[in-house]
Parts: sequence; structure tokens; C-alpha cells
Amino acid sequence: MQTETPKPVADATPEAADLEASAPDAAVGAEALMAQAAERIRTLEAELAEMKDRWLRAEAETQNVRLRAKRDVEDARNFAVQKFARDIVEVAETLDRALSALPPPAEGEAEILAKLREGVAATARMFLATLERHGVQRHEAAGVKFDPDLHQAMAEAPSPTVPAGHVAQAWTPAWTLNGRLLKPAMVVVSTGGPAATAPEPSAPPGGSLDATV
Repeated sequence: MQTETPKPVADATPEAADLEASAPDAAVGAEALMAQAAERIRTLEAELAEMKDRWLRAEAETQNVRLRAKRDVEDARNFAVQKFARDIVEVAETLDRALSALPPPAEGEAEILAKLREGVAATARMFLATLERHGVQRHEAAGVKFDPDLHQAMAEAPSPTVPAGHVAQAWTPAWTLNGRLLKPAMVVVSTGGPAATAPEPSAPPGGSLDATV
């Protein structure tokens, strides 16, 4: 039996050698491309986040402008007559003063006086009802707690019947237009009753206040 002699392996071709030599360079190039791609992705994500933030801010500002414009329109509609209303409540207060200036009803008074009083009172009631239909409200101040949003303190005075910090006397009522102060009430604020004085100590029966020890 004859033994076959192994054939010598042929040397690698030049092309294969070149591929083997360039493989590390290709791997390095691929890694560089991947790094560049990752950096580009991070840049695009940052730009996207910035654009989203700008869009959200712009949308919020647009909403704020829309709300401000709506409020301005509502205020213009509700308070366009504010100056006129402030002047017209003077008429209502004048009617009150005219009614207060008349003498109180009395038996046997002249018929013309009774009719005058009734006519002024009816006019005042109708006038006030008309104001209320248009958003003007009257707020009585006498006896209520002092409210700086509705009252203007003209003076302070002690009062045994009105608690401190409450309105002891109201010269005029407060007026509002659709919830906004139109004219404050002119009031006198109570400081409470006069300070209580301590009673004089009394001597015990058969004794003296100046007893010495």
C-alpha cells in the first residue's frame, strides 16, 4: 500500500492578503461612522427638544394674549359706563337727601306734603331699581364691619352700641358696578364704648382704707 504525500498548501493570493491587511482599518472606519451617527442623533434630539420648548412657549403666550383680549373686551362692555354711573349715583343720593329733609309723617299734615313725600320715595325706589338692572348695586354701611374695599373712613368715634371696627355712622352708601367698586361709602368708624373706669375701693365696715401694718 502506498501512502499519499500531502500536497503543500498554496500561498495566499495578493488580493486575500490585502483584504486581511485592510480589515482593521475598515473596523475603525465603521466605529467612526457609528460615533458620528450617534453624535448627529444627539444633536437632532437636542434641536427637536428646543423647537418643542419654543413651540410650547409660543402657544402659551398666544393663549395668554387671547385671554387678555377677552378680558379687555368684557371690561370694556361692563365698565364703559363707569364714569356715567359714578355721576348718576349722585342723583340717587340726592333723592335720599331730599326724602330725609322732609318732615316725618304726622297726623293732620297737609295733603300736598304727604303726596310730595310719596312721590319722592317712589321716584327713589324706581331709580334704584333701574340702576340695579344695569349692574349698579347699593350697599348700606351703617352697623357693618369696616371694609376697606367698600368704605372710606372719614373719622373715628367712640360708640357704646357699635363694636369697635364697625361703622358707627354712614354719611353715604357704597356703590358697585358689576362687582367693581364705583364709589366708597363715607363712614365714621366706631372705636368701641368708653373705657370702663375701675370703681373706687370701699372701706370695710368699721375699718379704714389707710390701715397700716
